[in-house]
Amino acid sequence: MRKNLVSKNSVDSVEILHGIYRKTLAYNKNMMLCHFNLIKGSQIPLHSHKEHQIGYVLKGKLKFITENGEFIAKEGDSYVFDSNEKHGAIILEDTDVIDVFSPAREDYK
Repeated sequence: MRKNLVSKNSVDSVEILHGIYRKTLAYNKNMMLCHFNLIKGSQIPLHSHKEHQIGYVLKGKLKFITENGEFIAKEGDSYVFDSNEKHGAIILEDTDVIDVFSPAREDYK
């Protein structure tokens, strides 16, 4: 487990896809907090994972795609994806989001 306090400025960004940057912040085995910087024009392909995901758009705008349709999320909006729910995104503006995963994602540690 990581220490109790994690500063965003102390964590290196990891480019997980072209134009998609992640900083893994505080986490334990039950939850994980991540900051994502998403560059306009980049895309996250349709995917799923066992972890539940809930997020908040700090700035920018993106279009989420799911098997049940699509929706636009912009600054001030929040969203949720259940375990194994397929989702992806098209980044419409330079965007920053905060995501919480439960349980913590092993691949993001």
